[in-house]
Amino acid sequence: MSDGALTVLDGTHLRAVDLSLPDSDVILTGGHVLDLADSKASSSLFGLSLPQGLKSSALKRVNVQDDDVFRQAELDRHQALKLAGDYIAAIADELKDDPLVISILDGNTIRLFLEDEDDFAMLAENLFTDLDAEDVGKINKSAIRSALVHMGVEMGVPPASEFPPLSDILTKHEANGEEELGQAQFAELLQPILQELAEALAKKNVVLIQNIKIVNGSKLRKLLADEKQLNNVVEKILQGKKDDLGSAEVIRSYLEKNGLELGLPPSEGDEAVAILYDLVFAELKEDKSALKEGEDKFENLVKKILEKLAEQLEANPVFHDTEH
Repeated sequence: MSDGALTVLDGTHLRAVDLSLPDSDVILTGGHVLDLADSKASSSLFGLSLPQGLKSSALKRVNVQDDDVFRQAELDRHQALKLAGDYIAAIADELKDDPLVISILDGNTIRLFLEDEDDFAMLAENLFTDLDAEDVGKINKSAIRSALVHMGVEMGVPPASEFPPLSDILTKHEANGEEELGQAQFAELLQPILQELAEALAKKNVVLIQNIKIVNGSKLRKLLADEKQLNNVVEKILQGKKDDLGSAEVIRSYLEKNGLELGLPPSEGDEAVAILYDLVFAELKEDKSALKEGEDKFENLVKKILEKLAEQLEANPVFHDTEH
């Protein structure tokens, strides 16, 4: 697995988790079992610390309402084993509905830069140029920290806050942080730092959750299965209809503006989403018959469009950056 690359956690990794309990005469509590299940789930997900929101949602799926009380409850081994299985299955179901996108930093990307002299020379030159904002040909030695920030996760460098050994490595090479370096000296300093960082990451990988959402049609399918919610959407679309627009135009306009809350990806500025809409709506005739012939026909048209969108998203999920 190469660091910098994105890995999707959709629950698949959890389907084969070993649910055996440790042999012990110690009385098991809900807390013991949940902590054990969290540990096993984390191990199966590349050592990722499970987000609290994910764990809370999974607990609701297994009908645990009061976490504090449940953690004190004593369980026999049969109850404990069932709880562990149900809880991990709930986490997997949560990830299926709302996958996490992660990066696994293991030093591979950094090693690739170091193994190719030309690639490393270009990397060092580009970093130096970015840091030498006043173009004086010199930068402070302490700017090496900023250089690693510039490299970032895409180039295999974790934030110092997520990987304490990075600060230790930098401190070791910064005996005089005020010393000024030319480009060649900067490259000479950068190389051993990256070598040590790659070695440290190989021993202890860093797993980071990315601010990326995957829209895979699961939320749309829940909407389609909820008649009351679907009717509410149809009513809202009808409220915004215009007589000079065909039924498909009315529906598309609403979905493009409000799709995110329904389980569709944001459409603004995203060519892939525009193609998705074009593909689905290309099959529909732009006429006003559904509007004229009553809400039942219009509702069926909305349902048909949402079903087709869900099918397309299931086959080709759309990624979108939640920071923008």
